[in-house]
Amino acid sequence: MTVTPAAATPIVRLENVGKRYGKVVSLKEVTLEIGPNEIVGLIGDNGAGKSTLIKVLTGVEPPTSGTLYVRGQRIDAASYSVKEAHKLRIETVYQDSSLGEKQPLWRNFFVGRPITNRFGFIDVKAEKRIAEAIMRSTIGFRGVGLDVDTPVSRLSGGERQGVAIGRAMHFDSDLIVLDEPTVALALKEVQKVLDFIRSIKAGGRSCIYIEHNIHHVHEVCDRLVVLDRGEIALDAPTSSMTYQELADFLMSLHHRRPVAAS
Repeated sequence: MTVTPAAATPIVRLENVGKRYGKVVSLKEVTLEIGPNEIVGLIGDNGAGKSTLIKVLTGVEPPTSGTLYVRGQRIDAASYSVKEAHKLRIETVYQDSSLGEKQPLWRNFFVGRPITNRFGFIDVKAEKRIAEAIMRSTIGFRGVGLDVDTPVSRLSGGERQGVAIGRAMHFDSDLIVLDEPTVALALKEVQKVLDFIRSIKAGGRSCIYIEHNIHHVHEVCDRLVVLDRGEIALDAPTSSMTYQELADFLMSLHHRRPVAAS
């Protein structure tokens, strides 16, 4: 089932994208658009093709076939890379957040992309000032005893995801990809992360939220995209189906899969 998104230039568009690893087909002619200012939930079992799709979209791996567009401009797959994706304002936040445990928050915000002065040295004052603004306004860190010099090791799991999301938002990303950000988090921490996801949309940006917990996806996402064995089985507004209808649809896919011979 597919519902055509509203007429607007999408941030990214995958058109008939396929990906093979030898004889293994991971994606089969996938066509998908991510529009401005929307949260898209990407759902599917292990091996459905979610990770492969994100790798293609973010420049980690080239597609075997098909075309990728960013804001309507065709992308050369041969030269597309993670660095190029960053330049095109596409960021990815992985499960482990890739943060330096012993480093203070302000250093983690600018790792790999430091602010430098006219002599080429890191501008510590500028980085701390901007990190403070991100903490207080963008991701809402206002806890007692929590400041830009706090080491990451003192943060909870939800707060670490907040730092990673805040970093992505600071670098003026139009599209932030979240790869299962609530894995192994307690319920209270999960709610923090869901609030951070809502802040992405509130800031006028878009997000692809990859998650196994469909309750969380249904709670925060504008659209639901289900991958099944490398193909899009569903692309629909969240408002068009209840949580139970989504659960029933996913169960129906499971029952349609062939049973492996013993």
